[in-house]
Amino acid sequence: MDGKVFIGGGGPDYGEKQGLMLGYANRHGLIAGATGTGKTVTLQILAEGFSAAGVPVFLADVKGDLSGIAKAGSAQSKLHEAFTTRAAKIGFDDYQYAAFPVAFWDLFGKQGHPVRTTVAEMGPLLLSRLLELTEAQEGILNVAFRVADEEGLPLLDLKDLQALLVWIGENRAALSLRFGNVAVASVGAIQRRLLVLDNQGGTAFFGEPALALSDLMRCDAGGRGIVNVLAADTLMASPRLYSTFLLWLLSELFEELPEVGDPEKPKLVFFFDEAHLLFDGAPKALVDKVEQVARLIRSKGVGVYFCTQNPADVPEDILGQLGNRVQHALRAFTAKDRKDLRLAAETYRDNPRFSTEEAIREVGTGEAVTSMLEKKGIPGMVERTLIRPPSSQLGPIDPAERAALMKASALAGKYDKTLDRESAYEILAQRADSAAREAAEAEEAAEAQEAAAREYNAGRRYSGGRVTRSTSRRSPKAPDTFGSAMTEAVIKELKGTTGRRIVRGILGGLFKGR
Repeated sequence: MDGKVFIGGGGPDYGEKQGLMLGYANRHGLIAGATGTGKTVTLQILAEGFSAAGVPVFLADVKGDLSGIAKAGSAQSKLHEAFTTRAAKIGFDDYQYAAFPVAFWDLFGKQGHPVRTTVAEMGPLLLSRLLELTEAQEGILNVAFRVADEEGLPLLDLKDLQALLVWIGENRAALSLRFGNVAVASVGAIQRRLLVLDNQGGTAFFGEPALALSDLMRCDAGGRGIVNVLAADTLMASPRLYSTFLLWLLSELFEELPEVGDPEKPKLVFFFDEAHLLFDGAPKALVDKVEQVARLIRSKGVGVYFCTQNPADVPEDILGQLGNRVQHALRAFTAKDRKDLRLAAETYRDNPRFSTEEAIREVGTGEAVTSMLEKKGIPGMVERTLIRPPSSQLGPIDPAERAALMKASALAGKYDKTLDRESAYEILAQRADSAAREAAEAEEAAEAQEAAAREYNAGRRYSGGRVTRSTSRRSPKAPDTFGSAMTEAVIKELKGTTGRRIVRGILGGLFKGR
């Protein structure tokens, strides 16, 4: 089908062949259906179709079986006869097995090239979502990012953020006057959440070299788009990390890619599997962010396809942006299930040949109810569709084959070694060392000054000899003679009462004689 990604259909029990127009593939889409109804196969055949049309693809391999896109299907497969029969039934005349160019990625660096970003690129909103912070704690995280910008402290990895939070706790009094209350308890709560993230392996996600978006938007030598497969089977044990990473990737694409309007084909198609994880318990600010990205990123040439069990998992404002839809079976076992089924059916353009609600309930595995955008972006009439068989292997490749593909990749070695350049942690450590040295030098100077003062005071009080009470010296004692003894006795007597009387008598006599 020229200008389209062939999906399926045809045959006596189905309508016309269904295809997704490349010119409207950036209008986003939805793949929904209960477990076991064929969503993974639909995702795989869409990825094949986009790759063949020269459109790079990014998808998350939640179950671990999409790595088979890298290997051609085989006539020895137990599904070979079923696939060829289905291809003939829907008029897929040029059906053949083929492998597609694949790049493997892994946040933990085990099953693919490591994927990293910096704390600064993640931003406080997504990081708060990842750490499950309260409003007050999110406020302090915003303070941390503001301080990092003003103080020239690059936030690259988690130890940078941890060091900055310690500094904020130590300087909380000054910061509280400027930004509002900075509580030690809230800072401590953020540190504990960072510790939990570290224990879950999230530390490996933050650092350098950071992922270059251009590495996700490559084609091979033959012009086929590279299918970027993110190993998410282990990552699903940390659903917050999984959903936050994919949302971060969408945000980065939105912010960095230039406006292209409506191109002939997308620059990248992004599949978000298990999409309900993105919205479960998400604050309104985050949902608004997703809506903004979904609404505007199409003008950057990026198509986003949400894969989930029930359309009700996606908020209405975002669901309204999804123009291309593949709806596999929904099972109505409860009253809520029946309500969700009815609401899902009401979002399609009716086909007079059948009831959409009944069709969604009745389609079997490998079948779906589809509606694709037509010319001028008009939703196509809903059709029952038999999904075409995949050309690549259905199921995972073995670890040795994966390792060989990773070794032969053009990106081999680019992200393997972690870089640790000077950032907030090192800068704050240097400041702390400088402050400690200055404090030690000031203390030594104070001690030296105090010692000099004591020495100066001691020099004023002491002559260096024996300490005496008076600096005057007594006259040497006269030798003991009879004359001297008589003289001392006369002097003592004159100093006494009798002496004073004699003196007064003599003086009185002298004055009377006059």
